[in-house]
Amino acid sequence: MRSMPAELIKRYEAEGWWTRETIGDLLASGLVAAPDVEFRVHSDVRPWEGTFGDVERVARRLAAGLRARGVGPGDVVAFQLPNWMEAAAVFWASAFLGAVVVPIVHFYGRKEVGYILDAVAPRVFVTAARFGRMEHQADLCAEVPVVGVVGRDFDDLLADDPLTGVLATDPAGPALIAFTSGTTRDPKGVVHSHQTLGFETRQLAGLYPPDRGRQLTSAPVGHFIGMVNAFLIPVRDGSPVHLADTWDPGRALELMGRDGLTVGGGAAYYMTSLLDHPDFTPRHLAHMKYAGLGGAAVPAAVTTRLAELGITVFRSYGSTEHPSITGSRHTAPERKRLHTDGDVLPGAEIRLAEDGEILSRGPDLCLGYTDPALTERAFDEEGWYRTGDIGVIDEDGYLTITDRKADIIIRGGENIGALEVEEALLALSAVAEAAVVAAPDARLGEHAAAFVRLKPGHLAPTLDEMRAHLDLVGLARQKWPEELSVLEEFPRTASGKVQKLVLRRDIAVHES
Repeated sequence: MRSMPAELIKRYEAEGWWTRETIGDLLASGLVAAPDVEFRVHSDVRPWEGTFGDVERVARRLAAGLRARGVGPGDVVAFQLPNWMEAAAVFWASAFLGAVVVPIVHFYGRKEVGYILDAVAPRVFVTAARFGRMEHQADLCAEVPVVGVVGRDFDDLLADDPLTGVLATDPAGPALIAFTSGTTRDPKGVVHSHQTLGFETRQLAGLYPPDRGRQLTSAPVGHFIGMVNAFLIPVRDGSPVHLADTWDPGRALELMGRDGLTVGGGAAYYMTSLLDHPDFTPRHLAHMKYAGLGGAAVPAAVTTRLAELGITVFRSYGSTEHPSITGSRHTAPERKRLHTDGDVLPGAEIRLAEDGEILSRGPDLCLGYTDPALTERAFDEEGWYRTGDIGVIDEDGYLTITDRKADIIIRGGENIGALEVEEALLALSAVAEAAVVAAPDARLGEHAAAFVRLKPGHLAPTLDEMRAHLDLVGLARQKWPEELSVLEEFPRTASGKVQKLVLRRDIAVHES
């Protein structure tokens, strides 16, 4: 794990940002206080309706069943599930046991899931038999001691008598490993402690308006923010949980009108897809009072459009590694909320390197990566995290992201590693060199755009031919480039590296 100055630890403890409370403690106290709060899953496949108390009983029976199978503090429990009740049960059960939970995005494919399971060597893996393109593949978890498949044998893991209390574990120790696509071909395992995750839960909850309403959560719970919004903040606040296992704008609008649910932001795509849907009417705006945007690029055209409809927009900036770095409150001046990524949040610190890269640190900054080499590259001895993003800070201390050093495209909140896509493109017989960058997207924030240089005497592939190839090699569909350009030569640095900054700027000029 990363090195951290002793005085920084003392400050976090003295300020109350780091406590002795574990995630299991946080959940247990919240569930005792609000056992009758509503918990619903809106799904065509596996709908469910009950209360926090009902889910807690399943979670505690699961915890007892896993405890009987030798699972306890520090053991790794992984799950790959859609936004279903069982995902909450696995997460809460892991916390009660003091185990390290590993949520996996439900649409990750065989390659990603296999890599993650190999990297964390879980004692337990819970998944679904089938959901959409996802299908349980038994050979991937053949070495996992305890496997449960929802819809098949998950209930066999439940003990008759629920676990009582919370097993003791070190609050400074790992509580969560969240995997996110990186600049290389493999996902990055980001390790959070009980202290960093607990602080982030309180920090993010503090950004939300008190009158935000009954939220619909469609962001996958395998994502860090989806997980926090679905399984931690509502328990802390005693607010209802409404999950959707797919994002269907028409269904969301129906739930707004029928059940009074609200959609309060996330990636910009969630808001724009509602506005652009044929079933949208001005009546729905009453359930879209706020739009807290982050997790992907936020085009000014989107924030302006939302504001003109009377929606209060506020933006934030962070990552899986450091979830809440800056953010605008919903009460901040409109020009700041619409056109910057906010000012520094309590406990967080930022500074800009000579090249404009944003360096950050704070009580919710992760412990490091499962890969020590990544940890060594990303953190310095004083506890600063190299974000890979370029930004500017205005006279009022508000940060604006202007570019990204890291090779990541954030499409609708999902990270896409450019290198993985480039390597797949290089398997095309006509392609000599490939570069993939982020392009602005009015709905999704960003999408992948591919630039290729051809081998002599070869014809350029069409966009459809490129997509057919990527489908054949098994690249997940959300990673497919949505633009394809052919260049005779790439812009390069003096050392010969492709200047992706120039490619991104060219796209931006073309889009404007």
